Amino acid sequence: MATVGLLLSGATLFLNSLVLLNKADAKSASLLNIFVGALQVIIPLYLLTNMGDGKWELYNLACIFFFGITYLYNGFTNLKGFSATGLGWFSLWVSIMSVLYALVSFILIHDIVNGLLWVLWAYLWYLFFAGIVLGKKIERYTGIVAMIQSWITITLPAFLMILGVWQNEVVTKTWIVILGAAVLYFVINEVKSIVKQKRFQLFNQAELKN
Repeated sequence: MATVGLLLSGATLFLNSLVLLNKADAKSASLLNIFVGALQVIIPLYLLTNMGDGKWELYNLACIFFFGITYLYNGFTNLKGFSATGLGWFSLWVSIMSVLYALVSFILIHDIVNGLLWVLWAYLWYLFFAGIVLGKKIERYTGIVAMIQSWITITLPAFLMILGVWQNEVVTKTWIVILGAAVLYFVINEVKSIVKQKRFQLFNQAELKN
């Protein structure tokens, strides 16, 4: 059930990326956001009431709410025309929590794949925050990032889980390369953006002096 929910989460992020790229209508996409978001809130709540005393069970269930609440928030915001600032600030909180989850994966669990997944998700949620709250003109870029991540961090991993090969050693090594390449690609893009911005500022300063 959890794997099917993950697959639907990939579909939702894919659709949201199309909205950001102006290829799909936000209101029509809100329906899938609300449906999948509700599933990813109700199911973890049910599982929490029936879970044991293991801290890792709680740890694994808690993060599902990050996605569920984000989708619900996004769905109702677009459907009802609410201000998106609440969603933006929530995205910052989730981005910070994702960094913590990444550190736990790397340091305590020694799980490189999950660590890289959380790094990528932290970046995506930060982009939501930067675009909504900080007003950065990055809607198209965020759409591209969301599109890529919908496949390599959610949809394809969920499909491989359904096939029962996600834990296969070859798959694990392959995904480390794929996710590592994605992280490197996004880092390079951020560096280029910073350099471009600095050059623009220096150019403007020079123009003002002249």
